[in-house]
Amino acid sequence: MRPLVIVPLACLALLVSACGNEADDDPVAEPTSAEESAPQATEDPGETASAAPATCVYTPDGTAPAKPVDLPAGEPAATSNTAVLLSTTAGDLNLVLRGGATPCTVHSFITLAEQGYFDQTSCHRLTTDGIWVLQCGDPTATGTGGPGYAFADELTGSETYPAGTLAMANAGPGTNGSQFFLVYKDSLGLPANYTVFGKFDASSIRVLQRIAAKGTSTGTPDGPPAETVEIQSVTVR
Repeated sequence: MRPLVIVPLACLALLVSACGNEADDDPVAEPTSAEESAPQATEDPGETASAAPATCVYTPDGTAPAKPVDLPAGEPAATSNTAVLLSTTAGDLNLVLRGGATPCTVHSFITLAEQGYFDQTSCHRLTTDGIWVLQCGDPTATGTGGPGYAFADELTGSETYPAGTLAMANAGPGTNGSQFFLVYKDSLGLPANYTVFGKFDASSIRVLQRIAAKGTSTGTPDGPPAETVEIQSVTVR
């Protein structure tokens, strides 16, 4: 996949450049009351799409997949909320994928997970100022790797990115692949350009906050995490 765009503020440029401000003073703050509500694998009001597409389109993007992988089938397998355990070397993350609202994104994620695409891959980007996210899903850990295909956004135009949000990274409209980001602190300055396809609970937020407290390996607010975070497995429950 091409280099990703997560551009919340003018000072955060494409993929790796940053303003050089100090890292957040309180990266391990306790979750807010809203964050304390653990996500459940049941449909939440407002999270079900009005009409799930009959088929999803996954188009080869002309790049070699970072790991051998088959294209997902055209028909989404998950059209309701689905619980997923993301096991990492830093701790377990309890995800709930929004199959009703974003069936094609969830279908791609589950298909990749079932093929072991994410296993033994490192999260390659941590941001600690302006936006607060950990970015994963590239087996090359360079920010340029992907599954060799792309698919459309599933956006409402009203997306927000509070702590506990799971969203797709992209390189512009319709360029979703395998890279995703996990928001560990409210990042409401992000534009509504990134498909929100899941959420995670307060204990998972704390795992990410502990990672963020150690900063990046470069000492800048945007770079590889100082603590290596390797995804060991992704289990659909």
